[in-house]
Amino acid sequence: MNIKPIRSEADYISAMARLDDVWGAPVGSPEGDELEVLMLLIGKYEDEHFPMPPSDPIEAIKFRMDQQGLTARDLEPFIGSSGRVSEVLNRKRKLSLSMIKKLHEGLRIPYESLLGDVA
Repeated sequence: MNIKPIRSEADYISAMARLDDVWGAPVGSPEGDELEVLMLLIGKYEDEHFPMPPSDPIEAIKFRMDQQGLTARDLEPFIGSSGRVSEVLNRKRKLSLSMIKKLHEGLRIPYESLLGDVA
């Protein structure tokens, strides 16, 4: 095992190639330990060099609706009247903190997704 920090794109490419080689190694084996360390190093490098943009709250709601087969009417207990639901889904009204809390508690949508770029 020759593990070193990932400081450049060349180091990253090399680490990814080695990750492919040890992928699926048994936990606790030398290759398994190497796999675990490589995943941490690669994850840290990717977090620093390829940051994920904040999620879009409306897309998060629509994704959950699709997952659970919900309609706009099903969102009324969390957002309010049908008109308010329509305004939110069409981006004409922002989510209030109360709506965010209800959507999180009722539909289990993560706060991070509902807060978007506010978080």
